[in-house]
Amino acid sequence: MTDTTNTADPDVPTRVSDEMRTAIGRTLSRRVSFPVSESDIRRWALAVYYPEIPPERFINAEAAAKSRYGGITAPEDFNPFAWLAAEQPTAPTEAEENDPNSVERRLGVTPPPLRFQLNGGMEVDYGVPMRPGDVITSENRLVSYSERPGRLGLMLFTVTEDTWTNQHGELVKRGRMTLIRY
Repeated sequence: MTDTTNTADPDVPTRVSDEMRTAIGRTLSRRVSFPVSESDIRRWALAVYYPEIPPERFINAEAAAKSRYGGITAPEDFNPFAWLAAEQPTAPTEAEENDPNSVERRLGVTPPPLRFQLNGGMEVDYGVPMRPGDVITSENRLVSYSERPGRLGLMLFTVTEDTWTNQHGELVKRGRMTLIRY
Protein backbone atom coordinates (compact mmCIF):
# COMPACT_ATOMS: atom_id res chain seq x y z
CA MET A 1 0.00 0.00 0.00
CA THR A 2 1.29 3.47 -0.91
CA ASP A 3 0.77 6.45 1.36
CA THR A 4 -1.17 9.24 -0.31
CA THR A 5 -0.12 12.14 1.89
CA ASN A 6 3.09 13.93 2.62
CA THR A 7 3.98 14.33 6.29
CA ALA A 8 4.98 17.97 5.73
CA ASP A 9 1.81 18.92 3.81
CA PRO A 10 -1.23 16.61 3.95
CA ASP A 11 -2.56 18.06 0.67
CA VAL A 12 0.52 16.93 -1.31
CA PRO A 13 0.82 13.21 -2.18
CA THR A 14 3.92 11.49 -0.83
CA ARG A 15 6.53 9.74 -2.94
CA VAL A 16 7.52 7.43 -0.05
CA SER A 17 5.65 4.13 -0.08
CA ASP A 18 5.27 1.74 2.83
CA GLU A 19 7.57 -0.63 0.93
CA MET A 20 10.25 2.10 0.81
CA ARG A 21 9.82 2.83 4.53
CA THR A 22 10.39 -0.83 5.41
CA ALA A 23 13.65 -0.75 3.41
CA ILE A 24 15.16 1.90 5.72
CA GLY A 25 18.17 0.41 7.51
CA ARG A 26 18.83 -2.25 4.86
CA THR A 27 22.27 -2.72 3.31
CA LEU A 28 22.74 -1.41 -0.23
CA SER A 29 26.24 -2.80 -0.76
CA ARG A 30 29.19 -4.37 1.06
CA ARG A 31 32.85 -4.38 0.00
CA VAL A 32 36.02 -5.75 1.58
CA SER A 33 39.42 -4.35 0.62
CA PHE A 34 42.64 -6.16 -0.04
CA PRO A 35 45.13 -5.56 2.80
CA VAL A 36 46.40 -1.96 2.71
CA SER A 37 50.12 -1.79 1.90
CA GLU A 38 52.74 0.86 2.72
CA SER A 39 53.23 1.26 -1.00
CA ASP A 40 49.51 2.02 -1.52
CA ILE A 41 49.66 4.68 1.19
CA ARG A 42 52.83 6.26 -0.22
CA ARG A 43 51.48 6.41 -3.76
CA TRP A 44 48.18 7.90 -2.59
CA ALA A 45 49.98 10.54 -0.51
CA LEU A 46 52.29 11.44 -3.40
CA ALA A 47 49.31 11.85 -5.75
CA VAL A 48 47.20 13.85 -3.27
CA TYR A 49 49.93 16.25 -2.20
CA TYR A 50 51.50 16.71 -5.65
CA PRO A 51 53.36 18.93 -6.53
CA GLU A 52 54.24 19.35 -2.85
CA ILE A 53 55.98 16.62 -0.85
CA PRO A 54 53.60 14.77 1.49
CA PRO A 55 54.10 14.80 5.27
CA GLU A 56 56.76 12.31 6.41
CA ARG A 57 54.24 10.26 8.41
CA PHE A 58 52.73 9.03 5.12
CA ILE A 59 55.93 8.12 3.27
CA ASN A 60 58.85 7.61 5.68
CA ALA A 61 58.56 4.63 8.04
CA GLU A 62 61.39 5.85 10.29
CA ALA A 63 59.88 9.34 10.74
CA ALA A 64 56.36 7.87 11.13
CA ALA A 65 57.59 5.55 13.90
CA LYS A 66 58.45 8.67 15.95
CA SER A 67 55.02 10.23 15.43
CA ARG A 68 52.08 9.92 17.80
CA TYR A 69 50.77 7.10 15.55
CA GLY A 70 53.91 4.99 15.95
CA GLY A 71 54.09 4.13 12.25
CA ILE A 72 52.88 4.93 8.78
CA THR A 73 49.20 5.79 8.53
CA ALA A 74 47.13 6.68 5.48
CA PRO A 75 45.81 10.16 4.77
CA GLU A 76 42.15 10.45 5.85
CA ASP A 77 40.97 10.56 2.24
CA PHE A 78 42.81 7.33 1.33
CA ASN A 79 40.52 4.94 -0.54
CA PRO A 80 41.44 1.24 -0.27
CA PHE A 81 38.75 0.49 -2.89
CA ALA A 82 40.14 2.88 -5.53
CA TRP A 83 41.60 0.13 -7.72
CA LEU A 84 40.10 -3.20 -6.73
CA ALA A 85 38.40 -4.86 -3.81
CA ALA A 86 38.81 -8.42 -2.57
CA GLU A 87 35.02 -8.70 -2.24
CA GLN A 88 32.60 -6.37 -3.99
CA PRO A 89 29.28 -6.49 -5.79
CA THR A 90 29.22 -6.27 -9.55
CA ALA A 91 30.09 -2.76 -10.64
CA PRO A 92 27.03 -0.77 -11.74
CA THR A 93 26.67 0.12 -15.39
CA GLU A 94 26.68 3.76 -16.45
CA ALA A 95 22.90 3.60 -16.90
CA GLU A 96 22.50 2.26 -13.34
CA GLU A 97 24.77 4.99 -11.94
CA ASN A 98 22.67 7.67 -13.63
CA ASP A 99 19.35 6.12 -12.63
CA PRO A 100 17.65 8.40 -10.07
CA ASN A 101 15.90 5.33 -8.64
CA SER A 102 18.98 3.10 -8.27
CA VAL A 103 18.69 3.01 -4.44
CA GLU A 104 15.28 1.34 -4.58
CA ARG A 105 16.25 -0.91 -7.51
CA ARG A 106 19.29 -2.22 -5.59
CA LEU A 107 16.99 -3.04 -2.66
CA GLY A 108 14.40 -4.72 -4.87
CA VAL A 109 11.81 -2.09 -3.92
CA THR A 110 9.37 -0.43 -6.32
CA PRO A 111 10.87 3.02 -6.95
CA PRO A 112 8.93 6.28 -6.96
CA PRO A 113 8.25 7.82 -10.39
CA LEU A 114 11.17 10.29 -10.34
CA ARG A 115 13.32 11.38 -13.28
CA PHE A 116 15.96 13.77 -11.96
CA GLN A 117 18.57 13.67 -9.19
CA LEU A 118 21.29 15.85 -7.75
CA ASN A 119 23.84 15.62 -4.99
CA GLY A 120 22.43 17.17 -1.82
CA GLY A 121 25.74 17.05 0.06
CA MET A 122 28.01 14.77 1.99
CA GLU A 123 29.39 14.75 5.50
CA VAL A 124 32.20 12.56 6.77
CA ASP A 125 33.42 11.58 10.24
CA TYR A 126 36.78 9.90 10.74
CA GLY A 127 37.79 7.33 13.33
CA VAL A 128 41.10 5.49 13.63
CA PRO A 129 43.61 5.97 10.79
CA MET A 130 44.19 3.20 8.26
CA ARG A 131 47.52 1.41 8.60
CA PRO A 132 49.52 -1.04 6.52
CA GLY A 133 47.94 -4.49 6.83
CA ASP A 134 44.44 -3.20 7.54
CA VAL A 135 41.54 -4.87 5.75
CA ILE A 136 38.67 -2.41 5.41
CA THR A 137 35.01 -3.40 5.19
CA SER A 138 32.55 -0.91 3.72
CA GLU A 139 28.82 -1.26 4.36
CA ASN A 140 26.50 1.19 2.66
CA ARG A 141 22.92 1.35 3.94
CA LEU A 142 19.75 3.35 3.46
CA VAL A 143 19.26 5.71 6.41
CA SER A 144 16.17 7.81 5.70
CA TYR A 145 13.66 9.42 3.40
CA SER A 146 12.16 12.88 3.80
CA GLU A 147 10.24 15.23 1.53
CA ARG A 148 9.88 18.95 0.97
CA PRO A 149 7.99 21.01 -1.57
CA GLY A 150 10.16 22.86 -4.08
CA ARG A 151 9.75 25.00 -7.19
CA LEU A 152 9.70 21.90 -9.38
CA GLY A 153 7.33 19.95 -7.15
CA LEU A 154 7.80 17.61 -4.22
CA MET A 155 11.46 16.78 -3.63
CA LEU A 156 12.51 13.44 -2.13
CA PHE A 157 15.62 13.50 0.08
CA THR A 158 17.30 10.11 0.42
CA VAL A 159 20.16 9.67 2.90
CA THR A 160 22.61 6.77 2.64
CA GLU A 161 25.50 6.01 5.00
CA ASP A 162 28.76 4.27 4.12
CA THR A 163 30.58 2.91 7.21
CA TRP A 164 34.17 1.68 6.98
CA THR A 165 35.63 -0.52 9.71
CA ASN A 166 38.97 -2.26 9.99
CA GLN A 167 39.60 -5.94 10.79
CA HIS A 168 39.34 -5.12 14.52
CA GLY A 169 35.84 -3.65 14.09
CA GLU A 170 37.10 -0.11 14.74
CA LEU A 171 35.40 2.76 12.91
CA VAL A 172 37.67 4.18 10.21
CA LYS A 173 35.25 6.45 8.38
CA ARG A 174 31.52 7.15 8.16
CA GLY A 175 30.10 9.17 5.29
CA ARG A 176 26.51 10.26 4.82
CA MET A 177 25.29 11.31 1.41
CA THR A 178 22.02 13.06 0.61
CA LEU A 179 20.44 12.51 -2.78
CA ILE A 180 17.73 14.97 -3.88
CA ARG A 181 15.25 13.64 -6.42
CA TYR A 182 12.21 15.10 -8.13
